[in-house]
Amino acid sequence: MRGPAMRLPPRIALSALARGPSCILGSGAATRKDWQTRNRRGFSDFNIEPLPDSDLEESSPWTSRNRSEPTRHIACKKAARNLVRDLLEHQNPSRQIILECNPGPGILTGALLKAGARVVAFESEKTFIPHLEPLQRNMDGELQVVHCDFFKMDPRYQEVVRPDVSSQAIFQNLGIKAVPWSAGVPIKVFGILPYKHERRILWKILFDLYSCESIYRYGRVELNMFVSEKEFRKLIATPKRPDLYQVMAVLWQVACDVKFLHMESVNLLKQNLYLVRMTPRRTLFTENLSPLNYDIFFHLVKHCFGKRNAPIIRHLRSLSTVDPINILRQIRKNPGDTAARMYPHDFKKLFETIEQSEDSVFKWIYDYCPEDMEF
Repeated sequence: MRGPAMRLPPRIALSALARGPSCILGSGAATRKDWQTRNRRGFSDFNIEPLPDSDLEESSPWTSRNRSEPTRHIACKKAARNLVRDLLEHQNPSRQIILECNPGPGILTGALLKAGARVVAFESEKTFIPHLEPLQRNMDGELQVVHCDFFKMDPRYQEVVRPDVSSQAIFQNLGIKAVPWSAGVPIKVFGILPYKHERRILWKILFDLYSCESIYRYGRVELNMFVSEKEFRKLIATPKRPDLYQVMAVLWQVACDVKFLHMESVNLLKQNLYLVRMTPRRTLFTENLSPLNYDIFFHLVKHCFGKRNAPIIRHLRSLSTVDPINILRQIRKNPGDTAARMYPHDFKKLFETIEQSEDSVFKWIYDYCPEDMEF
């Protein structure tokens, strides 16, 4: 059905968020010249960890009996110390809240606490909880352990949200309060994206970010995540790489400052993992782009990439009732320009220009179809 609308139909629920296979990171050379000169600072100790008897630094492979896929976490103290420097930078650690996803036996957790950070450890594997609790007892409230899979919190739409996977309930119990979007970064998250479903998780986070739901109720939460090379290259793609440039790249780059921190080769999986920092932009939301109309912005970008080599003016005539020639003139784009040649900031500028236009009360139209439910 075609007609004016200010909201789009609900999108597919993200329910299958499971943790991916374990990895043992080797010390192989980087495959991209741009990153060959980067310091490879000892992150080669991701591993499947055992339950250690005393020294967390020494361990042998261990797999949970209750899970079909092993867990991934930091396996040595040297790697943990290097990560702490990345996460805390030059900020006052006593004022920094770190959410750590699946810490395992807590090697990185201990390093963060030693540096003075306040840590909330979200551990989904019940077997590891007893090995985190001694740290919690000894840190006088600076460590909170939550038995929960961070990547399954706040499922969208159809799934029933149990109290123990609601960030609002968890954060309220922890005494974490929301801050204005214009304030600084209140919380940092560190984790290794589950390999099997990392794209679904990245999409879910995008919806949470733009709608200011889940962890983004609390402000501009910064993500520090290891992602696969495949997804990393898509995240940072621009029109210079048309084979990789997709909807997700536009939405992430509009929303966040995406910064590459470090790369490691994963010999077991024969791929590279990239540590990426994604900091939401203070200027993301404006009078014309907000959590109330972000879904129309998503629809605009997706529609344009549906036929990425078609002139942008053709897309505008299908999407909006405003004068497309006038809109393109305002953003200094030619009618013959295509979506594949527009940078992320061009899409945001295009959307905001249409939103602030006075040509029509009903500015947007769309065709509802099953494809709208897909990512």
